[in-house]
Amino acid sequence: METQLDPMKDDLPLMANTSYMLLKHYVLDLDVDFKSKVIGGSIVLFFETGSQYRKTISAGKECCQSQFDETCKMRASEPCHIPMINVSTCSSKMECNDFAVSGKDEEATSDENSNHSNNEQASGISSSKDCCDTEDHGNKDFLLVLDCCDLSVLKVEEVDVAAVSGIEKFTRSAKLTGVSKELENLRNQIVLELVTLPADRWKEQLYYFTHCSQAPGCGELLFSTGTWSLEIRKSGIQSPADFPHAIRIWYKTKPEGRSVTWTTDQSGRPCVYTMGSPINNRALFPCQEPPTALSTWQASVRTAAGFVVLMSGENSAEPVQLREGILSWYYYVSMPMPASTFTIAVGCWQEVKQQSFKQKAAIGTSTEFSLPSSQTDLRWHEEICGHMEYPCRFQNPAARLQAVIPYRVFAPWCLMESCEEYLLQLVPQCLSAAYATLGTHPFSRLDVLIVPSNFSSLGMASPHIIFLSQSVLPGGSHLCGTRLCHEIAHAWFGLAIGARDWTEEWISEGFATFLEDIFWARAQQLSHDEIKEQQELKALLRWRRLRDEVQNSEEELQVLRPKKESTGEVSESGASVVKYGLKAEKIFMQVHYLKGYFLLRYLARRIGEVSYLASLRKFVVKFHGQLVLSQLEEF
Repeated sequence: METQLDPMKDDLPLMANTSYMLLKHYVLDLDVDFKSKVIGGSIVLFFETGSQYRKTISAGKECCQSQFDETCKMRASEPCHIPMINVSTCSSKMECNDFAVSGKDEEATSDENSNHSNNEQASGISSSKDCCDTEDHGNKDFLLVLDCCDLSVLKVEEVDVAAVSGIEKFTRSAKLTGVSKELENLRNQIVLELVTLPADRWKEQLYYFTHCSQAPGCGELLFSTGTWSLEIRKSGIQSPADFPHAIRIWYKTKPEGRSVTWTTDQSGRPCVYTMGSPINNRALFPCQEPPTALSTWQASVRTAAGFVVLMSGENSAEPVQLREGILSWYYYVSMPMPASTFTIAVGCWQEVKQQSFKQKAAIGTSTEFSLPSSQTDLRWHEEICGHMEYPCRFQNPAARLQAVIPYRVFAPWCLMESCEEYLLQLVPQCLSAAYATLGTHPFSRLDVLIVPSNFSSLGMASPHIIFLSQSVLPGGSHLCGTRLCHEIAHAWFGLAIGARDWTEEWISEGFATFLEDIFWARAQQLSHDEIKEQQELKALLRWRRLRDEVQNSEEELQVLRPKKESTGEVSESGASVVKYGLKAEKIFMQVHYLKGYFLLRYLARRIGEVSYLASLRKFVVKFHGQLVLSQLEEF
């Protein structure tokens, strides 16, 4: 191919310095304003000190300066600034338009390194020596780097978690013996205790995350924004251990932000949703994008009455009326996941429901699938789980027997009839078929949403929620069912088990493509001959698609491991890039789906499908809740 790839344009930078400070929990408090097409509010971030810094401390030295120098190489340095806005006097339920922001002439300007500055700032930028004195101490201060773009950051402050009523219980732990009781250190120790609570105390943990996020600020922090990052520092703080471990960021999205799409649904009603952008969620909230930054989250989202908020959350949220015409929706997750998997959709969605006798009949049919004997013979003792501690469904006896998890289907009003005819009855059948194949559902519930017509894919899976294109509905039960099975498969491969390096997307898409055939055949209850005929036909069509793409795409984009032997490696600070992550052509390519599919199909045919599926079930039990590479050290 004549087209040349440009790493400066085609690679997606992951700027967050996760090796020094690792994000453990997000608390979002947001308002959705359809008039201005802005989502605004605050986000509170809870950190623990990163692994790289702990290693340097154990070796008797600190190496924070190197990560500062490394960040400067990746982007042009910019002056720190503090927006002079008294946000502390604003209600957390504020309207997005309450902030006066200068930014109509905010077009990014290029410097000699082709970096851009996000120049939109709050009115009244301070020019005092305290906020811009990098000559005296800037190079010595620790710099927290978050992934961020297309956001107007208004204020960053430390959160006084020590002011929360009842929080003193976290200061009496044995871990705090001999630790200085200086207030700043005390706050960090409280956060450390909170983020490391055992899994059986997750409800208490969520309670204190909520109350800590509502605690007052105790000092503004210096910050600057770049094309891809938000950089935060506290004057005089030179190590991650001393940097505030709970910070609040006040911000607004931009209408043109690439993480969310403002549009109308098929009934002409306004809506907004995360569309699976190549830049993920960094234009929705400041975050740590690297997949290794596994975190939990909770979110309160307010919007006008008549709108429904769907989100990646364990609970089926019910709206609470705050005042006339304004509703609030609250969701949370207790399983740590990459921030990129967070999904939200706000619109005038209607829940699709069926007559009770039909629903019972559908579920009754689907639950006829039995769990394979090899699965029932496994014993889920605690030591089997190799992931970080969280309330795991694989250790829950009731969850292990749940063939069909609770589910809901939502759609625009004009598509409700089609969804009732096809989609609604297929969900329990496909869920049960997936359970019969792989065992325990990793997530406790599922929402399925038919998204607006501008959605560029057939589907997208996130924790507890699946987006489906309206294009699957006219195809009847077959097209709708196969796509639903594909997205359900991502609950295991892509979400519960994720790739440690995003360039290995075949681990997610290849497995989902292979498993959709297995799930769908079981959902239809086909005979052996019918299954073989259907799968051979699909294999032929996929081979033709793969052949065409290989002949008509750049060779570099066809490689399953483009980073080769450096796959999974990151810099000392934790920063890295997603190779070709911004390449426009790659978004629409199926090579990674299809090459992965044919590799797995070959293995299944080589050792026998029954044996191969049994090995997948063991793989799921061993590696759920973890990140993997295609070259495992042991299995």
